[in-house]
Formats: sequence, C-alpha cells, structure tokens
Amino acid sequence: MICALGSAVCYGTATVLQAVAARSAAAPGPDTGGSGASGVDPALLLRAVRQWRYIVGLGLDGLGFVLQIVALRSVPIYAVGAALASSLAVTAVVAARVLAVRLSGTEWAAVGVVCAGLGMLGLASGSEGHRDGPAALPWALLAVAAAILVAGAVGGRLPDRARALVLGLGAGCGFGVVEVAVRLIDSLDLTNPALYALLLGGGAAFLLLTSALQRGSVTTATAGMVLGETIGPALAGVVWLGDHTRDGLGWLAVTGFAVAVAGALALARFGEAPDAPPTRSLPEVPR
Repeated sequence: MICALGSAVCYGTATVLQAVAARSAAAPGPDTGGSGASGVDPALLLRAVRQWRYIVGLGLDGLGFVLQIVALRSVPIYAVGAALASSLAVTAVVAARVLAVRLSGTEWAAVGVVCAGLGMLGLASGSEGHRDGPAALPWALLAVAAAILVAGAVGGRLPDRARALVLGLGAGCGFGVVEVAVRLIDSLDLTNPALYALLLGGGAAFLLLTSALQRGSVTTATAGMVLGETIGPALAGVVWLGDHTRDGLGWLAVTGFAVAVAGALALARFGEAPDAPPTRSLPEVPR
C-alpha cells in the first residue's frame, strides 16, 4: 500500500509538470490545438517531450509505474486503483504550493475525504488474488486496448464536452488495462497477449490523456479518467483474479473505495494544473 501511495505522489506531481508542458506545446491553429478536426494529436506528444517539464514528468511517471507494479503484485487492484485516483489530491496540493493556486474549503475537505477513504481501504484490503482468470482474458484486454485507440480517434471529432469525456474515459480505460495486465504477466513471455495489451493500453492512455489536457473541459476529462481506471479494473480483480478483503471487512473496503473515488472526482479540475500566475510588473515611476 505504501508503494501504491508513492505511485500516486509521483503521478500527481507529474501531472502538474506535464499539464503546463502540454499547454505550452499546443501549436497555434484555428481549432485551439493545431490538430485539425481531431482532438487526438500525436504531434502534440512529440512537441511536449521536447520540454524539460514534460521529461521530468515522464521520469516521475516511470518511477510511479514501477511502484504501481510492485503494489499490484501485493495488494488487490481495487486498492491500487483508488490510491492512483488519489493522485488528484496530490496534484491539488502541489498546485497550491508550487503555482500558488487557491483551494477552496470544499476542495481541502475533498483532500481529507480521499485520505480517509484510502485509510479505510488500507485497513480492509486483503492480499491480491492468485487466480489467472479466464484463458480469454489477455486477448480481451488486447482487444479493449485497440478499441480505446479507435474510440479516441472517433471521440476526438465530437463537440467539446463529449470529446473531453470520451478522451478522458478512454485514457482511464487504458490505464485500467495496464492494471489488469500487470497481474497476468509473470515473466517476459513474448507470446503472452497481456504484454502487448499493457504496452498498447499504456501508450493509448498517454496519447488520449495528453490530448484531453490540451483540449476541452479538464474537469470532465479527468472525471472520466478516474472512473475508467478504477471501477472496471476493480471488478475484474474481484470477479476473475480472486481479489478479496480481510474477513468481515468487505463493507469497509467498499465504503473506502467509494469515498476515495468520490473525493477524487470532487478534485477533478486538478487533472490539469492551472497555468502559473503572471508575474507582477513594477509600477511605472512618473518622471
């Protein structure tokens, strides 16, 4: 669980850096993003990686991913998913400190709610399941990862609000594919479709998330991402992979999961950190 929380800290901090980089990397164009009619712009990702903030963010993402893998091999997916959703609370706190963003009392309360939910999950979570799931599950994950790319290409042409929701939900589902795929990989077996599902799902998630950060409603996109990366993978872990809770504490795990995700949704606007406040210039001295 400590690894899951460490992963959330890495991801939450990286979001602040990557969001600012994604905005400044947006090419000027008639449709606010330089990607024409589509909201998914692969060139945007290439422009973003030329900036140091995005590179540092990717480094934190890499460290967070390693911690996430360790966590997924030790605790149930539902606990890891809720912890990753709490990265929004980290982003909110980092934005408040680094970018001087003012959090309302409600948002500070939401940070506390996320922490309370994670505390409940930590108390109620058992060990991870040891079932391999259905034989078709790795292939199903690969199909879902491919469908996410198609959905992103189609959703990128929708009106702003629907586009943000589709891109965010697609990114969340991509991260969810990664969470489940990690549990199905025991070694570097190039014949295991779960390995390719992990790579395709992760790549699709980063592409859609980067595009969602640059276009549309950040709050809507992030809310979709939180739902996509928590609910589906949690159900897959419980139904197919044997994840369970401590004896008699199933109700506490369900409550903690719901509370943590609800708190994260309340902080959805921090899926993209606001731009740094402008520097005040000195008043002109009359001659």
